[in-house]
Amino acid sequence: MRKRKNSADHDSAFTSSLLDGRSDLKHCNKTTDAGSEAEGSGKAMGRRYKRGGLMGRLKRIMIWVLGIYIAIPVIIKLCPSIQAKIVFLNFVRVPYFIDLKRPLDQGLNHTHNFYLQPEEGINIGVWHTVPVVMWREAQGKDAEWFDKSFQSNHPVILYLHGNAGTRGGDHRVQLYKVLSSLGYHVVTFDYRGWGDSEGSPSEEGMMSDSLFLYQWIKQRIGQKQLYIWGHSLGTGVATNLVRRLCDRGTPPDALILESPFTNIREEAKSHPFSMIYRYLPGFDWFFLDAISANDIRFASDENVNHISCPVLILHAEDDTVVPFHLGKKLYDLAAQSKSLNGHKVQFIPFPSSLGYRHKFIYKSPQLPNILSDFLSTSHLHV
Repeated sequence: MRKRKNSADHDSAFTSSLLDGRSDLKHCNKTTDAGSEAEGSGKAMGRRYKRGGLMGRLKRIMIWVLGIYIAIPVIIKLCPSIQAKIVFLNFVRVPYFIDLKRPLDQGLNHTHNFYLQPEEGINIGVWHTVPVVMWREAQGKDAEWFDKSFQSNHPVILYLHGNAGTRGGDHRVQLYKVLSSLGYHVVTFDYRGWGDSEGSPSEEGMMSDSLFLYQWIKQRIGQKQLYIWGHSLGTGVATNLVRRLCDRGTPPDALILESPFTNIREEAKSHPFSMIYRYLPGFDWFFLDAISANDIRFASDENVNHISCPVLILHAEDDTVVPFHLGKKLYDLAAQSKSLNGHKVQFIPFPSSLGYRHKFIYKSPQLPNILSDFLSTSHLHV
């Protein structure tokens, strides 16, 4: 009996323990379920927090972008000198780290570097590249020899470069080589404020430097042919210069305009940099009037009505910096100009398929024939 009682007590204790275990198990399951729910809720909250944080960051970025977008035209309006720097870009020296005193480093081993002073306190850097047929003779020669080389029968081209960079820009150097190979002396320089030239840039200063160089060359070549070639912003300088010369009754033998525009306001409105603001209400007031406030006009469309020498215009259809339609518009105005009546006015387009864009017309295998044909006659409209 004692054994059975003990056995019963043991069974009872085991059963009680088992029931207690089930109770603990149920409690454990409830705790686990609650933990899972809490964990799931936490993950959901984490995802919502991440989404909220991302949206917050995007909103802050958008506010900053909008603030900058609004601030830029306001700053330019308040400080018009900034717009002048954007037009000239004279502080951009591409390619960097070149020694302008050594044109030899750019493959121009028949080029002389020197400096002239168009006015007191202003020294400008100049390159004179002789025709390639004089290459061997030019080796090791000094300034006096290069000066006397102008007495040869070869014509001279005064090249006026565009904004940014220096007279050592790669596409410019390549054009000097092409023109030199065709038998031309090429004289180019950096306007005051560009490259290693002293002074600060301005439209009047650029024209003044160009006029000084033109007269300097003319003193050395006498009645031999002297042509003016302008590229991009340099076309505005070129038409300013030629207008001044024609008003004096001393026009150059011809004017060549590569990738020209009508005037700086139309060019600024068409430039890719202005795309994000072009349709902003008050664009003219904010941006274009700021250019005019710096006395920058480059009004080639007005100048062609005062020019009396042959004019050749070269423009690539895929030019995005100075759109093709501006060059064509300038040609149409020139062709109708009374002052150009009796002078050859020619427009040469280069198809987009050639990929010459804004800087690479020098690559055209047709360029030598174009120049030869144009410069050989100068009396009829084409």
